[in-house]
Amino acid sequence: MVILQNISYIHTDEDLLFDNINLTINKHDKTALIGNNGVGKSTLLKIIAGILKPSGGTVTVESKPYYIPQLFGQFNEHSIAHALKIKGKLNALKEILDGKINETNLTQLDDDWMIEERCQEALTYWKLDGLDLTQKLGTLSGGQKTKIFLAGMFIHQPELILMDEPGNHLDVQNRHLLNDFIRTTSSTLIVVSHDRKLLNMLHPVHELSRQGITVYGGNYNFYVAQKRIESNALNENVHRKENALRKAREMERKTAEKKQKRDVRGRKKHQKEGLPAVVMNALKNKSEKSTARIKDIHAEKVGSISRELHQLRKELPGVDKMKFDFNNSLLHRGKILVHVKNVNVGYDRKLLWEQPVNFMIRSGERIAVRGPNGSGKTTLIKTILGEIEPQSGFVRRADIKAVYIDQDYSLIDDQFTVLGQAQQFNSIPLQEHEIKARLNRFLFPKDYWDKPCGVLSGGEKMRLMLCSLNIANQAPDMIILDEPTNNLDIQNMEILTAAISDYQGTLMVISHDEYFLEQINIKRTIDLT
Repeated sequence: MVILQNISYIHTDEDLLFDNINLTINKHDKTALIGNNGVGKSTLLKIIAGILKPSGGTVTVESKPYYIPQLFGQFNEHSIAHALKIKGKLNALKEILDGKINETNLTQLDDDWMIEERCQEALTYWKLDGLDLTQKLGTLSGGQKTKIFLAGMFIHQPELILMDEPGNHLDVQNRHLLNDFIRTTSSTLIVVSHDRKLLNMLHPVHELSRQGITVYGGNYNFYVAQKRIESNALNENVHRKENALRKAREMERKTAEKKQKRDVRGRKKHQKEGLPAVVMNALKNKSEKSTARIKDIHAEKVGSISRELHQLRKELPGVDKMKFDFNNSLLHRGKILVHVKNVNVGYDRKLLWEQPVNFMIRSGERIAVRGPNGSGKTTLIKTILGEIEPQSGFVRRADIKAVYIDQDYSLIDDQFTVLGQAQQFNSIPLQEHEIKARLNRFLFPKDYWDKPCGVLSGGEKMRLMLCSLNIANQAPDMIILDEPTNNLDIQNMEILTAAISDYQGTLMVISHDEYFLEQINIKRTIDLT
């Protein structure tokens, strides 16, 4: 069991990350911990793991947790065995088998005589056969590093496992292995992930936000349904408050007009009656005070409703604040855009694919390129775009406008400011205030406009890219996405999903995120081996 009571955490720069966090995880629970980037999910996992100490509150953890980090660079100079914290046991076993039976080695081994067999079984499960546990972690690929720490679960057999984005760098095959483990394990799990297929295997869902932790008693689909209900209610409140604001402003205007007409009639009447100037001035002052008092009452009412409306709008999900308004591609559906015939690509005189690649892409298709890590998916895309020349065969391309969007969103120039980047796509052209209005709509308020794009997060770059395409007005004939959901939180993935779902042109996607592919209605796959 894990119990967090009134947990707070303050960064070293004295910024408060979160406060008054309460969380209970029962034995054998398989729990998802979700939330937008920057709310502190990884920090909270590290507090449970004992790597970080909270600034306040108490942490109760009944069994020693096994922690799988999101980043592994800190282990690059360590051996695999050292990174997995099994180096001491393996050395002790080796010395005992060599005849060095002493108290130190026996204590270190702690009767774990099957440690080598479990290591081998774990490496075999994760397709890491042949790896030497003495080699440095820095010599491995990102996917291999992830699988090493996943293998550690089999080796240590912990009762409590903490996973921080365990699907990062894993191809579809290895994600299936991870899902099988999650489905069958009896260990208690707390998982931070943006892989929505994986999240659907976990429940309950704990959402971390600035307001604390909210528990949703089901899997990710249940969470989405509940959030949709909340969002619909919030949108209805916004709509009611907008109507109330319009009525209050109309009442303010009508009341001012009526008061003005009454004052005019009163002055005319008093002038006819020939009242002395001193009396007229007194009546005038009284009227002005009355007008000011009525104006203040209405202004306060309008201001109060405006503040409430502003707060409600701030609480709206990001995707509800945006309208993508992509114009459709002008190409007729079914037109052949790309013809790939007997294509192969070589590196160091070695061909990449066992069999040449053949396919056509027609206007309006939605295609996924699939294959394990290292199968040449990105290479194929660059060959289609003409950035790489094939060693054999040919690629014929129609005269089309294609946009290639990689996982780093390199379409965004880090040297530009946010406003400057948006203006690069202003081909209509729009007035500057219209560009700023669209930036606001894509969650870039005034304090973002002068920021350099280089400091933006992956999710922010993605939204700026969508905003820029929106400003360009005419959608490209083809959009090519290369692992677009890597490093995005769930909110930004939903924004991207909504935008791509609205897009009516030709779509080609490389992604290991099967849930994302389902949501954007992929109809066909090109499989590489």
